Amino acid sequence: NAFRRILIAEVPTMAIEKVFVYNNTSIIQDEVLAHRLGLIPIHADPRLFQYRTDSSTDTWDENTREDNTLEFELKIRCTRNPHPPRKDSTAPDEIYVSHRVLSEHIEWRPIGDQAKQLKDIRPVDKDILIAKLRPGQEIHVKLHAVKGIGRDHAKFSPVATASYRLMPEIVLLQTITGRQAEKLARCFSEGVVALEENEDGEKVARVVNPRRDTCSREVFRHEDLKDLVKLNKIRDHFIFSIESTGALQPQELVCESIKILMSKCESFLSELDTVKR
Repeated sequence: NAFRRILIAEVPTMAIEKVFVYNNTSIIQDEVLAHRLGLIPIHADPRLFQYRTDSSTDTWDENTREDNTLEFELKIRCTRNPHPPRKDSTAPDEIYVSHRVLSEHIEWRPIGDQAKQLKDIRPVDKDILIAKLRPGQEIHVKLHAVKGIGRDHAKFSPVATASYRLMPEIVLLQTITGRQAEKLARCFSEGVVALEENEDGEKVARVVNPRRDTCSREVFRHEDLKDLVKLNKIRDHFIFSIESTGALQPQELVCESIKILMSKCESFLSELDTVKR
């Protein structure tokens, strides 16, 4: 559970922190637009950046450096399509140009030598919808992304989900054949129980992949099956499920969480030695 909590709240990522609005004539208020932009995952390695200690807008620009900030710009204006495919069309995709503001319209503006040191800095997904415009409406904003952790704000969390469960164990107490075997297979998720033919050509149930079981208790609803199966969990076999937002790969997130836990343990032992002295 410590790993799960660290993954959610303590592994850092880069996220948009400051939004400088130069022009916004869309129907979305500046505050809502800034919130939507802040939740867009940024594909950038946070290990290459330092934390920012300042939060004041007055000193923000003078403390912006290439080692603590990524700068982006979003500038888009909606116009009418002068040559729609059909004159009587009412479809926005046909009669308007740039009416859907997507994350692919966010462009990276390197600071200092970032262009030489960093590569592929962008939103994780290019088709995240930010706003919809109509002719004459425009959005022009400058964005600053900084390093942070999920404990400070959910936008910095590197995972969409992080969970774990014990490995299921399904024990067949006796050989189950024929229609009973088919019925047993239907009680579990697809792929958990397979049907194989024995020497007599009869179908025999066999547990092939208990990992895919969702801990269903369906089998205990059937009087003819409930005493033939035993469901357990292997107490020392944990299955972790980590869904990354895209800034770092899941395997990298696991390594980072282990490093953070080790750092916490070392810090605790150091404090313990100080107290003993």
